[in-house]
Amino acid sequence: MKMTVNRIRVVVLGSARCGKSAVVVRYLTKRYIGEYSSTGDFRYQHRVAFDGVTSEVEVLDTCGCAKRGCLAEHLRWGDAFAIVYSVCDRRSFAAAAELLALLERTRLPGCTAVTLLGNKRDLEHARVVKAEEGQELSLRFGCQFYEVSAAESSAGAALAFQALLREARAIALLLPTPRRKLAAYSVSKVIGSILGLSNKSVRKKRPSLSI
Repeated sequence: MKMTVNRIRVVVLGSARCGKSAVVVRYLTKRYIGEYSSTGDFRYQHRVAFDGVTSEVEVLDTCGCAKRGCLAEHLRWGDAFAIVYSVCDRRSFAAAAELLALLERTRLPGCTAVTLLGNKRDLEHARVVKAEEGQELSLRFGCQFYEVSAAESSAGAALAFQALLREARAIALLLPTPRRKLAAYSVSKVIGSILGLSNKSVRKKRPSLSI
């Protein structure tokens, strides 16, 4: 049986050093890279199949977009949003709460797939944000919640993104939206750049989980 193909645009947001890029790369390649030197946004193209549907996924890994003045454009462009914070950094958690509030003000309620993603759960000795706090925040804004460790495993990131894409698919069936264009890059082409190398170098309850 031929599978349906759809397109989903995912925007990954969060404060600096919370591990956004590590989570994105873990999801897309199953590799873990701890140090990044990116100073701008990167958009990856990725094809994924589950539930009998193939999706062409574009993942926008943002960097300092609030300071650079492109946050509003990203909020308009995305179909789904992953808001990342570090469980070892309370300021990143506060920034995640602000981003969720901004999404609530700028997007129609119930029309946007959103996941709150707590990263670095392997650093339990340095934890300052409890899992219960993340779950309470997700309940307040009616979004999904996952705690993961990009350093330890790709399973958590994969599960969180799959759940986000599944929700985005469901919403797209009811509320198709206009598309905006941004320059896109393949995963293999961008990995070297974010490492600082040249291109030739290589309000309802939602699901929550800690992996």
